[in-house]
Amino acid sequence: MDHKKKICFFGIKYYPSRGGTSRVAENLIKNLTGKYDITIYCYKNKRALNFIKGVRVIQIPEFPFRSAGVFFYYFLCAVHILFTGKYDLIHAHKTDCAFFLPLLTRKNKVICTSHEAPYLRDKWSFIGKAYFRLMERFFIHSNATLTTISKPLSAYYYKKYKRFVKYIPNGVDLDKNYSQSDADEILKEFSIQKPYLLFAARRVMATKGCHTLLDALTLTNLKFTLVIAGDTSQLPEYTEQLRRKSSKLNVKFIGYVDKLETLLALVQKSNLFIFPSETEGMSIMLLEVASVGTPLICSDIPENTEVFNHREVLFFKNKNVDDLAEKLIWANNNMTKMSEKAKRAKNKVSHDYSWRKITQEYEKIYEDIIG
Repeated sequence: MDHKKKICFFGIKYYPSRGGTSRVAENLIKNLTGKYDITIYCYKNKRALNFIKGVRVIQIPEFPFRSAGVFFYYFLCAVHILFTGKYDLIHAHKTDCAFFLPLLTRKNKVICTSHEAPYLRDKWSFIGKAYFRLMERFFIHSNATLTTISKPLSAYYYKKYKRFVKYIPNGVDLDKNYSQSDADEILKEFSIQKPYLLFAARRVMATKGCHTLLDALTLTNLKFTLVIAGDTSQLPEYTEQLRRKSSKLNVKFIGYVDKLETLLALVQKSNLFIFPSETEGMSIMLLEVASVGTPLICSDIPENTEVFNHREVLFFKNKNVDDLAEKLIWANNNMTKMSEKAKRAKNKVSHDYSWRKITQEYEKIYEDIIG
């Protein structure tokens, strides 16, 4: 007789994932389905029901009105959990949904994972940032067990609120596949030839630092093509700024690459991956690029330097155009050394950041909470 404990994933919108938080949840679920009875709440998606065998999927419509629509989505998920769900544990993701933690913790045992401080992102209005700051307080003062994927964020929470939030890093799937044919189609469609540099983000926004990269490339005489992969539709003014900056460079905007297998194949074919992000939680993109073995140049924000060191990636000073230009030139002149760094970064990810290893840490917490 099956006595698997029932765990519900709340706070996730996209399943299958579109990157970021949803990819964290997706990888956890893949590694937990054999041991737990998993339910996930998500937006309606025809691929969701049979995406991972054995996972129960509760689909809720995606509402318009952006932030208000997301809040209403969380509300409907919480109502369903409270009145129809019978779970041994709820795993809530992102502080966005923390408003509902006081209700959920009255009936259920809850673990909540913070993935970043969203109010640091430029895409949010003043009201949006105020909301996220308020949600941070709901998160910190809740009765849930708290974790975060960022070591600097864990330290920040303790310093500001005197609340211990356990750090459990993100991970990567070491058994991933690459869709070389799809990547070749994209390269052909946009007339991209090697050598090329790659910048990728789910949403291309100012805090991802693409403008810094374009300004730095302008200062060099490098003949690389720069490929920019990511959704540029959400911040049209910023996108227009990037297009102006790229007018005298060889830059290809290829849009958001939905399939991870295709994106990783593009990463694998690139000469360098540039990660100039100004703020992060803990970037899965950074880990995935390292796991592919492509050399990395990235900003020296604490979230990056906590993961890799100077022997594994080439750092530049955050937001510093001149320093990034120098590092691009150095990397181009020292590709053998960059490849050696990439090998060390790949070994670190394989040893320290596999999802199998990360999932075991969550399992220990799950069992402690469920008791």
